[in-house]
Amino acid sequence: MIRTGAQYIESIRDGREVFINGERVDDVATHAMFKPLVDIRARIYDMQHDPQTAADMVYEEGGEQYAIGLKLPMTQSDWHAKNRCTEAIFNDVKGVVTRVGDETIGEMWSLFDGQDVLNEVDPQFSENIRKHIAAAIENDPFHVSANTDPKGDRSKRPQDQDPDMLLHVVSETDAGIVVRGAKYETAAAYSNQAFTKPTIANWGDAELSDYAVGFVCDLGSPGLKFICRTGFAGRASREDYPLANRFDEVDTLVVFDNVLIPWENVLFYRHTKAAAFIRATLHRYSAYAFVQRNLKVADMLIGAALWNVRQTGLQQHQAVQEKLAQLAVYREGINAHLTAAIATAERSPGGLLMPNQSLLYTGRVHACTNLPAMMHIARELCGGQVCVTPDYASFRNPESGRWLQKFYTINEDWEAEDRRKLLAFARDLLNSDYAGHRLTFQLFAQSPPFAHLAAVYRNFDWDEPLGFVRQAAGMSDRITGRAEQASD
Repeated sequence: MIRTGAQYIESIRDGREVFINGERVDDVATHAMFKPLVDIRARIYDMQHDPQTAADMVYEEGGEQYAIGLKLPMTQSDWHAKNRCTEAIFNDVKGVVTRVGDETIGEMWSLFDGQDVLNEVDPQFSENIRKHIAAAIENDPFHVSANTDPKGDRSKRPQDQDPDMLLHVVSETDAGIVVRGAKYETAAAYSNQAFTKPTIANWGDAELSDYAVGFVCDLGSPGLKFICRTGFAGRASREDYPLANRFDEVDTLVVFDNVLIPWENVLFYRHTKAAAFIRATLHRYSAYAFVQRNLKVADMLIGAALWNVRQTGLQQHQAVQEKLAQLAVYREGINAHLTAAIATAERSPGGLLMPNQSLLYTGRVHACTNLPAMMHIARELCGGQVCVTPDYASFRNPESGRWLQKFYTINEDWEAEDRRKLLAFARDLLNSDYAGHRLTFQLFAQSPPFAHLAAVYRNFDWDEPLGFVRQAAGMSDRITGRAEQASD
């Protein structure tokens, strides 16, 4: 049931129309800007078969093996297993990848919880979500998520401008619905399927809307065009930009040019109640995997800064220790929210074990809003040499290299090459085009900051502080109802 890397690579050689840098790509798997991530995703599949890593990657049921990342979470042990799986991947590939499937399948679990809502619309939709979750576990696809539209003029309704600015249904057939529009999807050009749904409630207060549609899209479907932003891989040497050349996850504008979505792949359609439900609950599981990525990024910030401090002999300075402590507080704040979210996990409406929603969403706000400040602290600790160090070729040149060897060798323990490697890593982590892209991506990958805070507002337990203050202040019990109504 679990695929190999070779099977995955073969699955994306389906004739899809992919464009990057103004050219059509003949083979996504071998193109210089896609190959690093295709290879990493293939390695993740191969880790499921590797005796050294398989124990962290798969579980057994009915005599068959399945991917842990796709398993429906029923117990705390399931979440601990997912943690170990993700950590094993990061340690194996020696970096952080965000869009590899385990972080987006959780959005499907939110619909699993919403089967009562779907049944009100059409019982077939509820059956479809159960089948698709089972198929994901069975077939082990590379599953991504499609949320963001081009949007157009957001002061106008979609019907009052080019209707294709938001993905919508243009017709129905016996075989399924036909959709037009576009979505931005990270990793879509080299993945198998995408859970595609509306970004926000652009249909206003209408009960029915052709824009309120959600479906699983086979990314090999006719009519899809993949127009990608230029990648970072291959633009400069891997020695100078070790992260950009290995971990750039290429984002894609996926154009739906009258694409047929079979009825069995439609998860909700037209009924805005179902669309509103999925938008409100979309990240109740996937936020966990997303914030777990931030935890590993925090480790990278700490590691780069601390190695520099130790190389240059500044670890005993109180001001340096205080800045390192700030990074540690940030890291452990993320860790505490993730740990507590599972320790106090809640049973979901569909019977799954979902992370404590208030702790998970407040942890996401902590991880995302503080990331820019933490990156700047890491820059301070890494010092000015991060932005002024010559490139690898200069170190290799016999004439210039001898001077660089002299000035970049710190002592008998820290030679020039290790110093250069650390500074190149830190530059790519903190200062490069890739670093800036990743910072923006981390802030908006699931939703913008205002939506993060809205999720906290919807899931925080306001009754406890209200009740305590009411009692402590000696206020009348009669106001309880009004206070609860206000909190809603």
